[in-house]
Amino acid sequence: MAVERKFVEERVKKLRVKEWIVDEVRNAGFGGLNIVRTPLGTQVTLFVERPGLVIGRGGRRIKRLTDKLKEFGLDNPQVAVDEIDKPELNAQLMASLLARALERGWYFRKAGYRFLYRIMEAGAKGCEIEISGKLTSERARTEKFVAGTVIHTGEPAESMVDEGFDIAIKKLGVYGVKVRIIPPDVELPDEIYVSDVNLKGEETPSEVEEVENGGDKGNE
Repeated sequence: MAVERKFVEERVKKLRVKEWIVDEVRNAGFGGLNIVRTPLGTQVTLFVERPGLVIGRGGRRIKRLTDKLKEFGLDNPQVAVDEIDKPELNAQLMASLLARALERGWYFRKAGYRFLYRIMEAGAKGCEIEISGKLTSERARTEKFVAGTVIHTGEPAESMVDEGFDIAIKKLGVYGVKVRIIPPDVELPDEIYVSDVNLKGEETPSEVEEVENGGDKGNE
């Protein structure tokens, strides 16, 4: 039972760290978090849109983040910041930006379609956006915006689909925002490529016709 409890405590610790970091670096465009334990300590990698806002002037802010992570019980935390190459293909970042747009007063349909087109124009093979909450009445419901190919079941749904979630705090309640993206470099199981193969020594119909015509002229 001690082993199971240890695993649960580790997951709870990571969840607490993630929730705190999301609020702390929200203005920098949070796009994901990776926590890996190493022999030298705990490596915490942040994926953000604007790394300069996380590092701060002279590294002050990242030093403060490191000191705060020690209070969560992380052993010798080492914080690294990576810039997101293509923000439109990062599901967590798109979910966060969409949630902030809703908080600023964007109509949910306009925001949903705007971000859907933005993601698909970046080259994504598929995208699905879900916005849940009291959108038009006192009864909560879910509105979906879908384009391209989206996988929901099986192993490809876990390994090939990038998923992000965030919340938008409104006066009338809370909206849940979920974004699922299939990147352009993913090879889906049902994709089939047909290539032309020319066998050596095989004559094409046009070559056969030329030979026949030449032979007839020679006989004449």
